[in-house]
Amino acid sequence: MKTRIFASSSVDGLKSMNDGVHYTTLSEDYRRIEKFSYKTGESVAMILNLDDFPESKVRMIVDYEFSADENRLLIQSNYKPLYRRSFTADYYIYTIADKKFTPLSENGMQQLATFSPDGNLVAFVRENNLFIADPAKGTEISVTTDGKANEIINGAPDWVYEEEFEFNKAFSWSSDSKKLAYMKFDERAVKMFNMTMFQGQKPALDENALYPSNSQFKYPKAGEDNSIVSVHIYNIESTNTLRVNVGQEKDQYIPRILFTNERNTLAILRLNRLQNKLEILKTNAGNGSSQVIYTEENKYYIDEGNFDNISFLPDGQHFVITSERDGWSHLYLYDLQGNMVKQLTSGNFDVTAVYGFDPVKNVFYYQAAGIMPSQREVYAVNMDGKAKMVSSRPGTNSADFSSTYKYYISTYSSASTPPVYTLHEASGKQIRVLEDNAGLKALLLEYNPSLKKFFTFSTSENVSLNGYVIYPPGFDSTRKYPVLMNQYSGPNSQEVLDSWGFGFDEYIAGQGYIVICVDPRGTGGRGEAFRKVTYLQLGKYETIDQIETAKYAASLPYVDGDRIGIWGWSYGGFISSSCMLKGNGTFKMGIAVAPVTNWRYYDNIYTERFMRKPQDNPEGYDQNSPLFFAGQLQGKLLLVHGTADDNVHVQNTLELSERLVQAGKQFDQMLYTNRNHGIYGGNTRMHLFTMIENYLKENL
Repeated sequence: MKTRIFASSSVDGLKSMNDGVHYTTLSEDYRRIEKFSYKTGESVAMILNLDDFPESKVRMIVDYEFSADENRLLIQSNYKPLYRRSFTADYYIYTIADKKFTPLSENGMQQLATFSPDGNLVAFVRENNLFIADPAKGTEISVTTDGKANEIINGAPDWVYEEEFEFNKAFSWSSDSKKLAYMKFDERAVKMFNMTMFQGQKPALDENALYPSNSQFKYPKAGEDNSIVSVHIYNIESTNTLRVNVGQEKDQYIPRILFTNERNTLAILRLNRLQNKLEILKTNAGNGSSQVIYTEENKYYIDEGNFDNISFLPDGQHFVITSERDGWSHLYLYDLQGNMVKQLTSGNFDVTAVYGFDPVKNVFYYQAAGIMPSQREVYAVNMDGKAKMVSSRPGTNSADFSSTYKYYISTYSSASTPPVYTLHEASGKQIRVLEDNAGLKALLLEYNPSLKKFFTFSTSENVSLNGYVIYPPGFDSTRKYPVLMNQYSGPNSQEVLDSWGFGFDEYIAGQGYIVICVDPRGTGGRGEAFRKVTYLQLGKYETIDQIETAKYAASLPYVDGDRIGIWGWSYGGFISSSCMLKGNGTFKMGIAVAPVTNWRYYDNIYTERFMRKPQDNPEGYDQNSPLFFAGQLQGKLLLVHGTADDNVHVQNTLELSERLVQAGKQFDQMLYTNRNHGIYGGNTRMHLFTMIENYLKENL
């Protein structure tokens, strides 16, 4: 199974410099940082080449950050992952003029090292405590001392915050570099989850292999206790720490903290446990007092994507936020007293990304599905709400702006066009092509592989659903073909996008299958009503819509209705399991990789956002849980899971398999030793997809 022949080239890792007319890149071998001109594309200077430092301990540059004056670099090396977004590393300060490396700290690996705005200090986390280093003096101070594994975390989120609120740094520097705000997570009341870790790939057995080890971490499942989160501000000059007033309620969330451009003001996002009320607290960093300046309530929930779309403007008087208050995701302008100044965007479409604000032109740049749900365009809107389309080729457009918004790099692709990277002026005028994947386009003309085609159909409930289909090469409409349905189906996700992708779907189509993917109710790009219809009953409408898709496919003259299969990973595994159990024989075969089988087993932030607590919605949990419908299995089912999945625990698959056994249902199962939710490492991913391919050929 080889598909890399159709892999596309990319333009990644660009960092805009302060002047907005130059950028730097990290070489593909992670050893060189080079400076280029936006306008000409020519190399201006070699910032760092590790080949010039054969004796250095820095063997690879994983990532880097410039100091404010761009005279020094904070180099990240020796990356060691913890969870999805967290990791430890060895950080070094590289002085460009002196060509000298200095370790950030000699006292152990660090996390999240970040320059202060003036570039003189560096904050970082080590072993659950927050530190500040002064590279010029070669000293470091401990801001906190109470950090302890599985009890107290300072400056970094706990597992569930990291996973579901999608961030890994829980501290923020003030603009004058005199204060450091941070979050403290007290997770002592959170219940422990245990994972057994085995010998794995070690070539020789040792005495430790006789007794597998136990990995423990705090994981709050639906309805269970969370960490108690507090916010603190450390004063660099006085070395005093004050605790911020975030209210009396402890059973709440603090999904973000960030200093604003207003002097001495910290913004704190506060979210209730039900996640249907969001507040912004304007906090005095001098005394810790706070006041609510923004409140939004939603009859369903506040989408977590809004948290990173809050921008405090350079004037120190306004902020912009995305909200679904009119049923679609749009940009709104507020003043710091909490008064709405203007709804900046409007219409029956969703804003899907916010790129930033140009204070010179007073223009916001954003991405939206303005033409149709499956496509994306780049827009600019001014303070009066007048919007202009900047990049609109049919398909998917995105932009990466320079620091001064003078230039942007456009990425464009469609289902039939590999990525094209071009440099533009902010007005949209193209300057030059950076990468057009001409070689890949030539290969596509030579091999003529089957690519995605889009379609729409209406279900028996008169719900219009969008999908794509990939036909086998040499498709003959007078023949009957088997169908494999691939789907994810999760809340606010979208698989049916007019963008480039060439992978397993295309490969399987090449083996003689029609591949179909449909976005059911609950998915994104079609407004709040379509997206949130699944509230309190995750899995119900998604399963109905996937079964309807199979029935629609079976009605087509070139489909063998007795040979329809479905598969999915994670949420997609949940839905493929549900379809096999509730489909009444619609599907001949199903594959569920790392599936949730009962939402009671999953974490509380994600689950309760859509389902509330199990105590408050027991029927919503149980009527949509594959566990309670095991006796209804028809067809062949393959369950796959990694035994060290810290996200969707293997408990889900094992509990479903036990129910199937007791119901007398035959099925197949594969466990991957010590593998996490991604099921990769060594030969693992190749083994997995080879097994899936063989299972299709044997059972579909």
